[in-house]
Amino acid sequence: MAEQYELARISSPPATTMPPEELVEPAQHDPGLHKRTLRELDWLLLPFLALLFLFNSLDKSDLNTAVALFFAFFVALQPVGAALGRRYGMVLWVPSCMLLWGISTALHTWVRARWQLYTLRIIIGCLEAGFYPVTVSYLSLFYTRFEFGRRLSLFYGQAAVGGALGGIISFIVFSQFRDEHGEGGDPGLHTKWQSWQVLFLLEGGLTIIVALAGYFWLPHSAATAWFLTPEEREYASSRIIRDRSTQAESATLPAQEDEEEREYDEESRGLLNPSQAFPDIAGQGLTDDRGLTPHDIVSAFLSPRIWHILVCNILSAVPVYAFAVFLPLVLAPLTESPNPALVNLLTAPPYIFGAITLYLFASYSDRHRKRVIPVLAGLAIMVAGLILVVTLPTSKAWAIPRYLALNILLSGTFIASPLTVAWISGNTPSPGKRALLLGINGWGNLAGVLSAMLFKPKYADSGYITPFWWTLACVATAAAGYVLLLRNLRAENARRRELLSKWDEEDVERERLHGQGPLKQEYKIVRILIAVLRKSAMVPWVAEWLEATQGGREGDEKITFVYGL
Repeated sequence: MAEQYELARISSPPATTMPPEELVEPAQHDPGLHKRTLRELDWLLLPFLALLFLFNSLDKSDLNTAVALFFAFFVALQPVGAALGRRYGMVLWVPSCMLLWGISTALHTWVRARWQLYTLRIIIGCLEAGFYPVTVSYLSLFYTRFEFGRRLSLFYGQAAVGGALGGIISFIVFSQFRDEHGEGGDPGLHTKWQSWQVLFLLEGGLTIIVALAGYFWLPHSAATAWFLTPEEREYASSRIIRDRSTQAESATLPAQEDEEEREYDEESRGLLNPSQAFPDIAGQGLTDDRGLTPHDIVSAFLSPRIWHILVCNILSAVPVYAFAVFLPLVLAPLTESPNPALVNLLTAPPYIFGAITLYLFASYSDRHRKRVIPVLAGLAIMVAGLILVVTLPTSKAWAIPRYLALNILLSGTFIASPLTVAWISGNTPSPGKRALLLGINGWGNLAGVLSAMLFKPKYADSGYITPFWWTLACVATAAAGYVLLLRNLRAENARRRELLSKWDEEDVERERLHGQGPLKQEYKIVRILIAVLRKSAMVPWVAEWLEATQGGREGDEKITFVYGL
């Protein structure tokens, strides 16, 4: 195994300042094969995953009753859903969950009692928990890290599309069928079905159809993708393996490089280093959608960075959730039109600007191999927009400037969350741990609770100025948190370089391959817990399970790993 790894290591390019695409792709590859493979992934896999996310977002746009119960289970079970999705695989888990929540959505048609509604919302909340982290983790198995940001931005944008589609479907249904009071609908239609029943049945049925298609459409890995030729499968799989193990450690940079070049290398290519090497040199563990180890679970929950990122994510996402629900209310004072459709129409441009800005920032992030800096730039845009909103007068004469300020605010709102997800994905070599970290990061949905607490109806007459001030405080605090994260990552990279400089080549290689360099195993709390459990006759199996975490550092825990910024 070590000999195989040496061959792979020798064949890797040296740490130079070569262009990004040459670092990710093999030095000798067929450009036509590369384009064909990406085209197949972009046109056959990515759109279908986006369709799944669209239907995941669809029912949220039409159901407000019992939302608290749904939200409680949906948020709380994010890591559990992510773990189960990784354990059983995207191909089995996500379509199965979609099938069941599609049936549950359709069953709303026959709800007659409050307990029935509550039960269905709890079931849907449990089934949808973990959908986003599992799907994003799955997407990362097909794209290299610096192709990932742009694709994620297109995927993430389906939440807005889902809201828009839900509104269109609602308009069509309510214009054709009567409501619960017997009003509205097409006079030519004579049916006992009420509009809300048709709506739930339609959305549930569409979700079921897409879920059934998922069983046959989704491959377990690039190596088994039905829509790729054998040559494209081999190439698609090998480039992901190489992306996770390319030689580009800042610790091995040529001595003649000056400090500025070293800093650039650390920021732009730090993720591409050999410390991600796994015992499975064939790389199946890096490309398959199944597999979860005890080490993945323990290291994910004991990672200090994920909790730092989670706090930043919650605070930065407050505007996302606030305006998804309350934007029409915020815009209402800006128009005197009695037609509510005009207010809904005014919500479109801010979301369009937000989607365009997200794609541009994600493209910049991929091209320059930076994540935290674009996140900070997006937060700066939000801060600028919020300052304008809270300082401009709320009178009708200032309606247009305030509307433009809201467009500026919304254009920066959607950047932080997907690029944070891209950072987590790119800095977590183990797919199992990656899925769990994304699940923990899914607790960022708690921002929805904060936004609901802030944007209360009592602030409507004042133009929601007070909620905007609190939102400004949240975003500014999040920006400070990301600055601290950037500082901590640079300090950690420097600490690891210093440690490695004191080790001999044999120690470095042991750390690189097995995470067993001359440094004590981390997770002291786990060792203490194992010792306690061994003395207990009740749960000895837990001690045996935890023993599997003590075999050595893995992935980003290794001292040879260099965090990308």
